[in-house]
Amino acid sequence: MARFAAETPTGTAVQALEVLVRTALFKPAAALIGHLLQAAADRIDAQYHPKPGEVRKGREPLQVQCLFGTFPLQRDCYHHPGKHSGHYPADAALGLEGSYTPGLARLICLEGADESTYLQAQRHLEQTGGIVVSARQIQRVIQRVGGAAQDWQQRPAQPGAEAAPILHVSADGTGVPMVPAELQGRRGKQADGTAKTRQVYLGCVFTQHRIDAEGHPVRDWDSTSYVSSFQPSDEFGVCLRQEAIRRGMGAAGKVVLLIDGATGLENLGRSNFKDSLQIVDFYHALEHVGQVLEALLGKGHPDYKTRRRRWARRLLQDKVAALIQETRRSRKRWATLSTTSAACSMAPFARPATSSAPAWWRLVARRSLAAGANSPACSGPNRRRKTSSRCGASTAAEGSTSSGTTGSTATRPATTRSHWQLDGRILSHTRTPGTTRCGLEKVGGSSKDKVQSSREAPRHKRFRARLRFPPPSSQLISARL
Repeated sequence: MARFAAETPTGTAVQALEVLVRTALFKPAAALIGHLLQAAADRIDAQYHPKPGEVRKGREPLQVQCLFGTFPLQRDCYHHPGKHSGHYPADAALGLEGSYTPGLARLICLEGADESTYLQAQRHLEQTGGIVVSARQIQRVIQRVGGAAQDWQQRPAQPGAEAAPILHVSADGTGVPMVPAELQGRRGKQADGTAKTRQVYLGCVFTQHRIDAEGHPVRDWDSTSYVSSFQPSDEFGVCLRQEAIRRGMGAAGKVVLLIDGATGLENLGRSNFKDSLQIVDFYHALEHVGQVLEALLGKGHPDYKTRRRRWARRLLQDKVAALIQETRRSRKRWATLSTTSAACSMAPFARPATSSAPAWWRLVARRSLAAGANSPACSGPNRRRKTSSRCGASTAAEGSTSSGTTGSTATRPATTRSHWQLDGRILSHTRTPGTTRCGLEKVGGSSKDKVQSSREAPRHKRFRARLRFPPPSSQLISARL
């Protein structure tokens, strides 16, 4: 501290000063914890009655580590000559995990579960709290505590006496990174069929007694209990049901199951929580809404974000039924558009029937817009004229020329004209051998409103329009009109 006061302060010097002050404060705190635990261990040893066959070996020291440092602890040791095992009553009563206090053991488990490797957990503990624990010791503590936690989850279920108005049960699954030895023989999503993660399920149970001023449910304070398992979903469902029974599911007024809408979790709820109310949480519901809009419109559609926000508000307003009906209507409308476009293979913008056209495109064929031309509005696979065609296509060939051989003629490629309607305007696309002409005119407008330009037009007379045609590649085409 005297050096810091004498030198010019810098960021590095301030950081070193903070570490020194923390170390100076932790030393008396560790000594205080050691004094209190030593007094508690003496009381426990004085009141302990040895079991049959146990022999008191004497006092043995243990260097205990807590959140603030280390301190020595003296406690009695008992051993059974026939079993070749020792027993420390004070260690069990104080909740020590090896040589770590309960608070430090809990922090070690949290860091080990949060970080991807035990080495990163070691570095994070040292940098944030000045706690020095090796990566190997972190692994040992986690394995010891994890085994005991699994045994605790498998304990027999005793129906709870708590009668909550609403009991909430939540479940979800995810993949956790594992070392290669733990992934041997497991199939995954990699190109070669191997896995980098392992499926794990996590569930929780909590109660609710009240709602807030806006009518939203409020979780009871400190009422959440958790269960987890690497077992399949059917076995995990049994474990989650046992925890719900222990929490008083039989006496609850209503049971609510919160899931993400996955098929496996839905079946889990039907099998283990038959009379429960299944609710998809808002985060995953909004995720499913985005997937539906991406399938219908495409993520690059200009209306994608606007419609996603509007659908999110409907979810919050509990208008799920109306949202489903709107989606089904849109699906039927776009399915009709796909069928129409497949029947009218308009070069060069024809697309397969499996693609879905955007909602703001509507394929129309108006022979009145042909401006007196006898060319067809769209040309399909069949060259015969069909008056009942959906697009009213005229498919007569414009003419033929002699090839110079008797009885042989060469058909001249026909001029094709196609029309789309976009925001009250008609976009006409005329394709003839050697040239392409596009026109944009207002619906019901005069000939003065019509703008046409060919590929030979000067650049300053051209203008761009970002249009989403329904081509096979489903990409945005910058059309020059």
